[in-house]
Amino acid sequence: MGHRALTTWLVIVAAVALLGGACSDNDDDGEARSSATTTDASMADAPTTSTTLPTATPAATDVEYATTSDAQRLDLYLPKGSPPYPLVILVHGGGWFTGDKANEWMLGAIPVLADAGYAVAAINYRLVEEATFPAQILDAKAAVRWLRAHAAELGLDPNRFAAVGESAGAHLAALLGTSAGEAALDDPALGNTGVSSAVQAVVDFYGPVDLVAADAQLRENPACAASARPPEQPDPASSDLLGGPPAEMAELAATANPITYVSSAREIAPFFIAHGDADCVVPYQGSVALHEAIEAAVGPGRSQLTIVPGSGHYDQFDYASQVPAALAFLDATIG
Repeated sequence: MGHRALTTWLVIVAAVALLGGACSDNDDDGEARSSATTTDASMADAPTTSTTLPTATPAATDVEYATTSDAQRLDLYLPKGSPPYPLVILVHGGGWFTGDKANEWMLGAIPVLADAGYAVAAINYRLVEEATFPAQILDAKAAVRWLRAHAAELGLDPNRFAAVGESAGAHLAALLGTSAGEAALDDPALGNTGVSSAVQAVVDFYGPVDLVAADAQLRENPACAASARPPEQPDPASSDLLGGPPAEMAELAATANPITYVSSAREIAPFFIAHGDADCVVPYQGSVALHEAIEAAVGPGRSQLTIVPGSGHYDQFDYASQVPAALAFLDATIG
């Protein structure tokens, strides 16, 4: 693990320790409180990084959740205690073109979650070199269906699944949370037809939302004006995901937008969204729009949003201020 990532997760572990453990043994499924708040990004009061990083040993590795691609694999980690366990489906980032279920962010997050009492399924999915959208969300949903279909034998509670991701992984987690029952995003050829791919909670760290609007949103952010791409240079990661510039692939981009599926007629999972206002990779305005859409469709209480002042992307994000709240949210929703 890189020094910066290790330090980041040591800070997170120390923050978790201050909570005394986030996953309770009760079955209270009360909804997370809604808020659209701003938090101080100062690290002055952050926990020290002297805490020993916990480790987690997978109960199973490279498990096939579907068989059409070598990418359709997951690793399963089980916590101490007695089953059935609440499950976190952990989705890696990497701009949809890189990343892995065992990259440094994932290996940092997994022991934090397992130590808090959650089973963790770290999933891979097809990257854009192999297939464009919607392959990525088809795979994520196939993984959820496989895990739910095998929940009894794995010691999982099929009614307590959460999706957690950062960046591109958060985009897929958000789609899992808003598009339950959307037939176009469930591929029966990937197995376990008829099993629900819904999740009961989503933790979204700075995920992309509106791929068409994203570049303009970055240009509108004073913190990003100097580094933002001009209109004639669309985001290459989004372009690779869609198979063309987002503005030219507007219909497909709409299917990739979690807001597209937000409706009062659909079951929307509770959301915890955290995004830095100095993120010059993924615009924070998308997270604001997603939060507002969920609140408008479902009402107050379904989405919790924090915009973190001065916080950027990935290793520039202030996890120390957000991980305790994210774990408390998981406790309130699936713990």
